[in-house]
Amino acid sequence: VLAHGIGQSRDAYRFMAPELVAAGYRVAAADLRGSGESSAAWPSYTRTDIAGDLIALIGHLGGPAVLVGHSISGGAATIAAARAPELVSAVVELAPFTRKVEYSLGALGVSRYRRGAAAIAGVAMFGSHRQWLRYLEIATPQPRPADWAASLERTDAMLREPGRMKALQKQMNSAADAGAQLGNVHCPVLVVMGTLDPDWGDPKAEGEAVVAALPPGVGRLEMLAGAGHYPQVQFPSAVVGLVRSFLETARA
Repeated sequence: VLAHGIGQSRDAYRFMAPELVAAGYRVAAADLRGSGESSAAWPSYTRTDIAGDLIALIGHLGGPAVLVGHSISGGAATIAAARAPELVSAVVELAPFTRKVEYSLGALGVSRYRRGAAAIAGVAMFGSHRQWLRYLEIATPQPRPADWAASLERTDAMLREPGRMKALQKQMNSAADAGAQLGNVHCPVLVVMGTLDPDWGDPKAEGEAVVAALPPGVGRLEMLAGAGHYPQVQFPSAVVGLVRSFLETARA
């Protein structure tokens, strides 16, 4: 089960899903509440809310399932694994916002972090479509997929639907309620971080902190050189390779 990040839709897995199917997996890519073809207006958009939706989906599909969560859904996947261990056999967290975000003045010396933070602030405060597209450009360095321009148009069109930008802003400002659950996750966890992710001054340190907060031996970190915040878009085959290797090890 593949869950995307904020301001996106299940389209974010348009490259990974076919490769996973070709590898023999049954794959479901979900639109989060407020995104894609899901309803726009919900009373709340926390990671716990999203986790409940994912647990319900896995149950509906007849789980258990491997849960892949990107960004905010990385945190949601953590909560889902802690709350419904019988339904989540393994977790993959792609560039996850699982721990509470801690802004660092020192990180402002990193250009990509500084530029990304400025764009995110424009979205969080003003609901700026232009700043969200600017963030996506910063967060997805080259190489980009051949359909990059078209994908930006699809994302912008979605966010111009009534209520979508408000949902994105509420997701940005939702409570950081996933970090406390890391110690309660006992299935295997793979964390994948891009070396050029603009959301952290030191993406590797963030990934290491997520793994360190899990029970001993549960988690492992893989770094993707050149990847930003969307490794599944930039390097889908590499991410699928990491996922397949991780799952083979987990089964062993």
